[in-house]
Amino acid sequence: MAEAAHILHPRPWRIVALNFKRLKYFAKIVDVGSLTQAADLLHIAQPALSQQISTLEGEVHQKLLVRTQRGVTPTEAGKALYRHAQVILRQCEQAQLDMTAVSRGVSGPVSVGLAPGTAATTLALPLLRQVRALHPGITLYLNENYGTTLSELIMNGRMDLAVLYGNRAIHGLSFLPLLDEALFLVGPSATAAPVRLAELAGVELFLPRPYNIVRKLVDEHFARAGMVPRVVAEIESAATLAAIIADGLGLTILPASMAREVVGPRHAWCRRIVDPVIEAPLTLCQSDHLPLSEPAEVVKAMLMELAGGLKSWRPTAEDHLPS
Repeated sequence: MAEAAHILHPRPWRIVALNFKRLKYFAKIVDVGSLTQAADLLHIAQPALSQQISTLEGEVHQKLLVRTQRGVTPTEAGKALYRHAQVILRQCEQAQLDMTAVSRGVSGPVSVGLAPGTAATTLALPLLRQVRALHPGITLYLNENYGTTLSELIMNGRMDLAVLYGNRAIHGLSFLPLLDEALFLVGPSATAAPVRLAELAGVELFLPRPYNIVRKLVDEHFARAGMVPRVVAEIESAATLAAIIADGLGLTILPASMAREVVGPRHAWCRRIVDPVIEAPLTLCQSDHLPLSEPAEVVKAMLMELAGGLKSWRPTAEDHLPS
């Protein structure tokens, strides 16, 4: 494999050949924010690592890193190089894995994000079973974090796939639709009938932060109805919301999967919001420009097949537990 990558230099029409090893060193320093820690992880003496970075800065004629009281941080030029480095290093890793896979079958690491509080979490166990049974050479890394963080990891090339809420056009990402999950009003009461959105005017609600896709959907539909949700606290933890409901402290709005988790065995109820119905789109997210490795393509196909069997949860009589 070639030992250098070519990047367009800020000076017009100048191409700079970058050594892959130095690029890897630079990316590791930015990742950990410390020359000392990076040197330990890379098994290289710190003075030698510093010299490699100095050489790299000489090659690009840019200051890439600055020392602060909190460690080492990239300059604006360093941030730009770091974004490119993530792509270049990831592609090199995938090339090596794909070449190895040709000789010994599909194998290698695949990272999959499963947004918590969604139907995505039900895919973890069947996905692990299929991978172990059909492609034991694939090593899965499952990350259950909030959707915003997962999409950022995919955007910068540090994660292969993610199942999360959202389908809006975002530069750097593509979305494949899997399922639409209805939103429910959840609270401590015996009533189980659907609730019209207009009935929620002035009702005190515990909702997630504005960047959360569920909060965005709620805000948008309230705005279309000429209303503003009355948010008394912003909560994203399913455990905390469950405690709030169990304590009779208030109401929340959740997608079907998370509503089921919060209601559980507690004395609570779910009322589907209607007129209009609000649905959160569950999608499979990946980069729109970084190619998937062969193992990742295999896992993607498995996810799509498994997701085809998902059904959005609808509460039954047993799910409406009177207080």
